[in-house]
Amino acid sequence: MSKLLVKPSGKEGKVHDITPESAGWGYVGFGLYHLEPGASAKELMKGKEAILVIVEGKATITSDGQDFGTLGERKNVFERIKPWCVYVPAGAEWSATAVTKLTLAVCTAPAKDGSYPARVIGPDDIPSVERGVGANTRYIHPIAMEDQDFAESLLVTEVYTPQGNWSSYPPHRHDEDNFPEMTYLEETYYHRLNPEQGFGFQRVFTEDGELDEAIAMSSGDVVLVPKGHHPCGSPYGYEMYYLNVMAGPMRKWRFQNHPDHDWIAQRDAKPADA
Repeated sequence: MSKLLVKPSGKEGKVHDITPESAGWGYVGFGLYHLEPGASAKELMKGKEAILVIVEGKATITSDGQDFGTLGERKNVFERIKPWCVYVPAGAEWSATAVTKLTLAVCTAPAKDGSYPARVIGPDDIPSVERGVGANTRYIHPIAMEDQDFAESLLVTEVYTPQGNWSSYPPHRHDEDNFPEMTYLEETYYHRLNPEQGFGFQRVFTEDGELDEAIAMSSGDVVLVPKGHHPCGSPYGYEMYYLNVMAGPMRKWRFQNHPDHDWIAQRDAKPADA
């Protein structure tokens, strides 16, 4: 099995616990909890910030001494409605208690100066974006990208890819610290498939061929992207969802398409407004 593919460790409790140390990189962490009603989880954010994403279900959440009450709306992630999230600053403890069956993602990255307070990131804070054309169409909820002033290091977004479509495509990379042309960003993909028994494909590869892995992932898997290009394909009959976490030295998303495939982006680019 590819070292870039991380399977869940079980069905209940903390089923993903990816850290910079376990991933072999410097910035991104990703955790995932499956909690039954009444079950709780809590963590202290030592030297790192977090964005909690309620993927499914409802929970009462506290962060940095603040009680944010009961949050969450969608019962199933494929309802495709915007999520409820909570930002947790460095040094703060968060806790979540499941009101219903709960899937809770914990997205983390190193903190800098602690300038952002704990807060709810609600559906009204999150845009809905359609990207691509034809079989490259996908639907995006940018939870905390660089134009959303919610975090010091974290970039978080979720993407829905219809059956038979491609996503994170044309192939692109963000593995050089060379702003403004490109920013170095590590990335995790938490994948879900609908129906649940489906599968998807993700290729992670560098232009020099030093890294080239084609990964078949199942619902609930996480794919690590330490460098290189990383397109995804969703087979006919199965809708794909993924939650992305990115972080690096700079909270900017600057990437370059693969030179062999950039013509696709140029062809499909929508003309600028006059």
